[in-house]
Order: sequence, then structure tokens, then C-alpha cells
Amino acid sequence: MALWEVGAPRRSFSMPRGPRWFANITVVVLDSVIVRLLFAAGAVGVAMVAAERNWGMLNQLGWPSGLNILLTVIALDFVLYLQHVMFHAIPLFWRFHMMHHADLDCDVTTGVRFHPVEVVFSMVIKLGAVLLLGAAPVGVLVFEILLNATSMFNHSNIWMPLIVDRALRWMIVTPDMHRIHHSVLPQETNSNFGFNLPWWDRLLGTYRENPIRSHTIMSLGLELYRNPRGLTLGRILALPFVGTPGRYPLTRKEE
Repeated sequence: MALWEVGAPRRSFSMPRGPRWFANITVVVLDSVIVRLLFAAGAVGVAMVAAERNWGMLNQLGWPSGLNILLTVIALDFVLYLQHVMFHAIPLFWRFHMMHHADLDCDVTTGVRFHPVEVVFSMVIKLGAVLLLGAAPVGVLVFEILLNATSMFNHSNIWMPLIVDRALRWMIVTPDMHRIHHSVLPQETNSNFGFNLPWWDRLLGTYRENPIRSHTIMSLGLELYRNPRGLTLGRILALPFVGTPGRYPLTRKEE
């Protein structure tokens, strides 16, 4: 995706790539270490334990393994959609999710830029969903791979023909679709919450097809954090504790 961004970028960057990439990639490393220390077994390990002990809904039904894998991927993606909406709706969660949205540009590294505390919250929710669902271990593995791959894909600053984007939007969240979610305008931030599948936004009324301004000139990030000097590694990690969340999107009336 990074090579695609270089070869066919969708937008010009508003700030140098080097400092952003250093901060974003360092956050990824930090997140990985914390997850490994706190959740050694991971989501797949929890799914294996649930299968061995016959915990969860799918483990009670005795359906074919292929169907369980498919249902696991779809159900966990829906949980992710609901979690994303919740992180915008509840002030405490928004404080930590705010770091993801404070990025003034959106590219492949934005797709893995999440505050460590948010990552811990997300893991707790995911593990709970895996246990309640009785998720198929292979399905959890497929979901984890898809989640990481599509997150980097739909945050990427890549150009593709409009006809291709429109066709893909029925199967997967595209960069143009998700970029609207990173708009500086609150009414656009409060849309297009999906990561893998685009269906939930369409079904639940949070889908927005186009930004108010075109993709090439729309402003990304948050209204209160426009100075690149305030978005260094240390400052974005401290943002939830010292920053001002403002009127988080889901409680803000459209203008």
C-alpha cells in the first residue's frame, strides 16, 4: 500500500511524511508489546479454549465448520462496527480514539495508529465477543488478518478509478469511503464507521457517499489540533489525558 501511495497518490500531504511515520509506527510497536504482555493467548487462543470447553453460541449449535468460520468473520466485523460507534459516542472512549483522528493526513500508517489504551479496550471487547459467540478459531484468525489488511487498505492515500471504487464499496470499505470518516467536519466524522464490510453503514444509516468538499481538497484531522508541532509522538500519546475532546461527534448537531 505504501508503494501504491507513492506511485498513485490520491491527495497531496499537508505535512512531511517522516515525522508522521516515525510517530505512527512507534505507536504500532508499543501497541504490539502491550498486547503481547497483557493478552498472551490472543483472540485465537481464547477461541481455541472456548472450542475445547464448548463455550459460546456457535459451539452449542453444531453447524458445519465452514459456516461457523463465515459467521465468525461477519459477526466480529459487526461487533467492530458497533465498537467504533461507541468510541465516538462515549466521552471516555472518544478521548483515546481521538489520537487516531488527530492525524492531519490519512495514509497506510494511519490505519495502525491507535492509542495503547484504546487497543486494550478493543481487545477486552473482542475477547468477550469471541467467548459469547463461541467463535471458530480459524474464523478469528481470518478476521484478524482481514482487519489489519483492510485497515491499511482503506486508510491508504491511493488513487483508483471511480468505477472501481463504486464497485468495491459493495464488498469492502474503500479509501475514498473511509477518508470521509477522517474529515475535519464533525458531520462527516460521524459517518462511514466500517473497517472491513461496508454493509453496516448502509443498513444502519451511517453511510455517506461523498464528502462536502472533494477528496483532494477536504481537510482531515480534528478542529482543535491543526498544528503539526503539537502532534509529535509524546504529545499524541498524552492527548487523551491533557487534550480537549470538544464536542465529540455523535453528540454534535449537524451544521
